[in-house]
Amino acid sequence: MASKVFVITGPSGVGKGTLIKELLKAVPDLELSVSATTREPREGEEDGRDYHFLTAEQFDQRKEEDDFLEFATYSGNRYGTLRSEVERRLAAGHSVVLEIEVQGAQQVRAAELDSVQIFIAPPDPAVLRERLAGRGTDSAEAIARRLEVAEQELAVQGDFDHCVVNDEVERAASELVGIVRSELGQAPAA
Repeated sequence: MASKVFVITGPSGVGKGTLIKELLKAVPDLELSVSATTREPREGEEDGRDYHFLTAEQFDQRKEEDDFLEFATYSGNRYGTLRSEVERRLAAGHSVVLEIEVQGAQQVRAAELDSVQIFIAPPDPAVLRERLAGRGTDSAEAIARRLEVAEQELAVQGDFDHCVVNDEVERAASELVGIVRSELGQAPAA
């Protein structure tokens, strides 16, 4: 069975990380690509595990060297997927999950990398405001910026191969797992 790249995206606060954790538990042969970012680590985050934390200068250097499969600026910080992260996993026979921003997903599509693109949507845009505020990691201004971007992102969800509405975590995770298993040619879980 060929390895695949699964691009999972959606607005900030939609619950991508939560759904991906459930996906990785249910489909253990998947590997999550660790993104690079210029943002400061949040409490409990570890370099190389949660993100590759880079300075703006390091990020620019890697960009100049064409080390990124995709990159995006989001809420004043830069994020990117290192080609080496994806290529190493694919070469080892593992399918890879990219948890990236919508503009990054569009770059992956434009680069014609064979990928399965999955958009995670909120049941209602108002839910995003509640989730972002509930995280307690962003200022009111940052939340407002993220919500502006989310509005634009929701407008392009029809461009993706699949859309999963995260209305209830268990149901949405089950739907996501079903999509990935189907794309990998695996039987659904019993």
